[in-house]
Amino acid sequence: MTLDQLSLLRYCALASTSGEEGRPYVVEVDGMRALHFEALTVQSQMRLDDPATLEIDYTRAMMGFLLFNPEPRDIVMIGLGGGSLAKYCLRTLPDVRFTAVEIDPDVIALRDAFGIPPDGERFRVVCADGADYVRRREHAPDVLLIDGFDRGGQPDCLCTSGFYDDCHTMLAGGGVMAVNLWSGDRRYGLYASRIRDSFEDRFVAIGAEHDSNRIAFACKGRGFPPRRRQLLERARMLATHHPIGIMSTAQRIQQRLERRAHYRPDLWDEGLHRWRGD
Repeated sequence: MTLDQLSLLRYCALASTSGEEGRPYVVEVDGMRALHFEALTVQSQMRLDDPATLEIDYTRAMMGFLLFNPEPRDIVMIGLGGGSLAKYCLRTLPDVRFTAVEIDPDVIALRDAFGIPPDGERFRVVCADGADYVRRREHAPDVLLIDGFDRGGQPDCLCTSGFYDDCHTMLAGGGVMAVNLWSGDRRYGLYASRIRDSFEDRFVAIGAEHDSNRIAFACKGRGFPPRRRQLLERARMLATHHPIGIMSTAQRIQQRLERRAHYRPDLWDEGLHRWRGD
């Protein structure tokens, strides 16, 4: 048995015995700290020696929103978890304002354990229902991140057609939404079609490289999709400051867009040629 296997067994043993029934809890093994709602699923993971690193693959894929908006100023995230995306954005995007909306006060109570910064000028945590917050439209962010899960998975209120319509309405013109979906959910196709409809088909979904999550990107306005050359140039520019596999993300987005262009060449002004050789 390898050391990795021993570590995994030790982790599983801790995860299955550490939690209080029905409440989020923390598991710490081998320099890693994780948030759980139950033993089998890791909600968030943090390196103790580098708390702002994006450890879980889907979080790196969600940062692909930078390929559509490289310089966001106002980000709203539905679902705080361990704050991985919030911490990364605050560290690497110095001009951004970030609002995290979390419905569970027990999750918020663990913010210090995950090095989530206190509320301030650039960052705040709002204890509220994410669907209600989006519906109220207190401001118009240019990026909306949807990563809301509870003990039962994705809450129904964060997957309805009405919710995605509200997300489209809330976003500023030219804004982008990134949604974390689980491909193993039998309703995944339904959720994806709802996002596509709410955003007038300005939508693309990719798989995370090493897990079962799928990330849906949807844009508000006619700037979607970026030209092929523009997408790859942005990826090269971003890779210098974001060593999170952004080029791989761009290539997966490009492949999906090329496939979509064959089915909907009428969707974008310049049709197929913007993806063939541009």
